Amino acid sequence: MSRTPRALDPLTIPSRRGARRRDRRGRGLRGPLLPPGMPASRTRAERFEDAVLDAVELLEQRWSRQLRDVEFAVEDVPPSDPAPWEHGPALGRAFAADAVAGLSARIVLYRRVVEERCDGEEEVRALVRAVVVEQVAELIGQPPEAVDPGYRPD
Repeated sequence: MSRTPRALDPLTIPSRRGARRRDRRGRGLRGPLLPPGMPASRTRAERFEDAVLDAVELLEQRWSRQLRDVEFAVEDVPPSDPAPWEHGPALGRAFAADAVAGLSARIVLYRRVVEERCDGEEEVRALVRAVVVEQVAELIGQPPEAVDPGYRPD
């Protein structure tokens, strides 16, 4: 009796111990522990970006005209060449617009440096808000207390 050849599935090639599984313990493919819509499924970087956006939204309500052309960005770590007036790694930096180079004003926050100084999510959010307020104040030439009445430098 002749058998018709069939295509072999590499995941089910028989071996000495039986059919081969998708992984060596036979559990099959693993999925995410949490569905994508759950808050706990977001990465630390995504949660940090959310904290920056929340802080910026609070300021845009009062300073929309001054912040209209300002870009906000997040980088993991600052460049290795700090400015001469900076002592230690910077938490964020404000860059004025450069018309010659065609660059708009921008504020950059450094995620790893900020997270390193905090013990929990609420401290990260508070420090992000303080850094955003300080950088916006520097960029528009106002004291931080005028930019955000709820500003606390600690």
